[in-house]
Amino acid sequence: MLKQRIITAAILLPIVLALILLPPTGFFAAVAAIAFVGAAWEWAQLAGFRTQIGRGVVAAAAAVIIIVMLLVRTHGLLAALTFAGVAWWIGCCFWLRHFTFAAAPNSENRMLKLGAGLLVIVPALAAAADIHASERGHGWTLLALAIVWAADTGAYFSGRYFGRRKLAPRISPGKTWAGVYGAVAAGGLVALVGGWILGVDDTGKLVGLVILGFVTVAFAVVGDLFESLMKRHAAVKDSGSLIPGHGGLLDRMDSVFAALPIFAAGKLLLGL
Repeated sequence: MLKQRIITAAILLPIVLALILLPPTGFFAAVAAIAFVGAAWEWAQLAGFRTQIGRGVVAAAAAVIIIVMLLVRTHGLLAALTFAGVAWWIGCCFWLRHFTFAAAPNSENRMLKLGAGLLVIVPALAAAADIHASERGHGWTLLALAIVWAADTGAYFSGRYFGRRKLAPRISPGKTWAGVYGAVAAGGLVALVGGWILGVDDTGKLVGLVILGFVTVAFAVVGDLFESLMKRHAAVKDSGSLIPGHGGLLDRMDSVFAALPIFAAGKLLLGL
């Protein structure tokens, strides 16, 4: 499985880098939107929609919302959606404390989880588009994702060699506090180096960026845990099987969905 994951990542990484660094924001956002609609398809299953028709309706509705957002795509709208995403992920922490909340497979909980999916997916795409459209936005977008990628690597190695105390055993038994510490350290280091490369020469802003890296990673963990909780409720191991060795789109993007609004909002507040 590890070998398959490495091969898949080696194939996808150049494609993702090219998508971030080369095209204008309109093209970047349009391609990203396709992946986000795919994630909405997978989310529908986690929300309790088991039939192809039901999942198709959810994905189509998500596509309409995303298309309208991208057609309008003003900085004000994208920023408002970004901060709505920040508010959602803060509130989500309370949901994680109550494992059985909305676990019953009834229509009310399905609609609640659909609403949660909207707040997971749409603000993340808005944040990505807003970051990419900003000054040096291609580099800032890459930095936001690099923080998450570094955090995943740091969590894997620190959790593997030092992990003892479980983070949330009922939600994701494999995650440990040592993994979180490794993730935060790696994400902060990448934020520091990335900020320096992007020309952040003000010491206060650079320190603020490192702190933002820490916070971004912390909420990336929340995003990962929330998707794990939804999978537990749905009694599935992976959200899909699209990406060999990695599962579905949600399995690879869960932490990114949470990280992007946090990073974008922090970037705006720091004036970067």
